[in-house]
Amino acid sequence: MSWIDGFGPLSDGARTRLCALPHLEMPKGAVLFRAGDRAQGFVVVLEGRVEVHLSGPSGREILLYSVAPGQSCVQTTLGLMADEPYAGEAFTATDVRAVMIPRRSFARLMDEEQAFRAFVLTALGRRMRDVTRLLEQVAFGRIESRLAAALIDMAKDGLVTATQAELAARIGSAREVVTRRLDAFQRAGWVETDRGAVRLIDLSALAKASLS
Repeated sequence: MSWIDGFGPLSDGARTRLCALPHLEMPKGAVLFRAGDRAQGFVVVLEGRVEVHLSGPSGREILLYSVAPGQSCVQTTLGLMADEPYAGEAFTATDVRAVMIPRRSFARLMDEEQAFRAFVLTALGRRMRDVTRLLEQVAFGRIESRLAAALIDMAKDGLVTATQAELAARIGSAREVVTRRLDAFQRAGWVETDRGAVRLIDLSALAKASLS
């Protein structure tokens, strides 16, 4: 089975153009793109794995997603479709064999080949779902741990006397976010909330959350 078959039924002309593209051999640790670069083409990974990272101003880095054979790079797709520069960086996590479909060829395929367009949009939707889930997990875990630690630290005889705005200021978040997290804690049976106060019910659960 050819790598082209993964795109679904294509016209003979499209298959011929894609078959003529050279294969790229990249060693582990090679840079595919950096933040601020412009997408030059649609990379199809044939063998190996590419990792896409995002770095913050503090230098903290997060792995957004990996691209294995049959998967897509959402940043490249968005870069080609919206002409936006890359926000992250991509490196080969292993030795990689790939094919790059040039920007003009990609645009032509999107215009003329329904199966290719469906493949790209479906893959984009799936990848965006995965990235959204990852960001939700990271954001929830960080805020949850900070809030749990703050509640334990501020409690006197199991009671925290503070408004949600004060708790938000304490952990460097927004009041609305703290409200949602406290609601989640209450549903889990960890706390009971009242106006201007939080009573700690399950200290062991909160202690475990503070370390996550």
